[in-house]
Amino acid sequence: MRFNVLAMIGSVILQFLGAVGRLTLFTGQALRHCVTPKFYFRILGRQMLQIGYFSLPVIGLTAFFTGAVLALQIYIGGARFNAESLVSSIVVLGITRELGPVIGGLMVAGRVSAAMAAEIGPVRVTEQIDALTTLSTNPFKYLVAPRLIAGATMLPLLVLVADVIGVFGGFVVGTQKLGFNVGTYLQNTVDFLHADDVVSGLVKASIFGFLISLMGCYHGFMSRGGAQGVGRATTNAVVSASIMILCANYVITELFFAQ
Repeated sequence: MRFNVLAMIGSVILQFLGAVGRLTLFTGQALRHCVTPKFYFRILGRQMLQIGYFSLPVIGLTAFFTGAVLALQIYIGGARFNAESLVSSIVVLGITRELGPVIGGLMVAGRVSAAMAAEIGPVRVTEQIDALTTLSTNPFKYLVAPRLIAGATMLPLLVLVADVIGVFGGFVVGTQKLGFNVGTYLQNTVDFLHADDVVSGLVKASIFGFLISLMGCYHGFMSRGGAQGVGRATTNAVVSASIMILCANYVITELFFAQ
């Protein structure tokens, strides 16, 4: 019995290390093809449109209501300590540093990472990737590199829009429901916001966008077993992208703001 448990633990560890090794090799190969010619600009433009423009509605709605709820919660909590005046400053810092990139990244992961896995998975299971290689078309350059570049470049733009909309949502609630003076609220927002806050959020967004695209491409590229394999790949892509976003968020925050 004891040896069976040890064997199970060892098997899990070996499977984990094998998955990490495959992902590392895949990431290195994908990065190399992102910075070396040939580039498929038409596919890159299509992916930028899919990731950026078509994600604006969900990002905008999420950011607005996140900022609005954040303002309400801060006001309710601050009222216990007579600190209601901190609503505007905490909203702008919370949105630009954390909630904008993290929630935006999670929403895009649910939409984009699954879509990428669902696009690339059937190409893999129907052996079209082998056909691309036969036609002297590198599948990494054609399928993976445009998606990674698009994800890393478009998510910061989405997060910048989310920052503006999220702060606006807090402004609407703060001035229309909680009774803050418009001029005072705006002045406190400007006074507490620094360039480092916005830059850190955009750096996070770029890394998150890369991770989202990487997980979608990786799980789609590695899918096996027909339609069921593609279904598992889409689920795994969303779950792994979300986990990696949360882990990377802590690491980046530690690098930017740890004293």
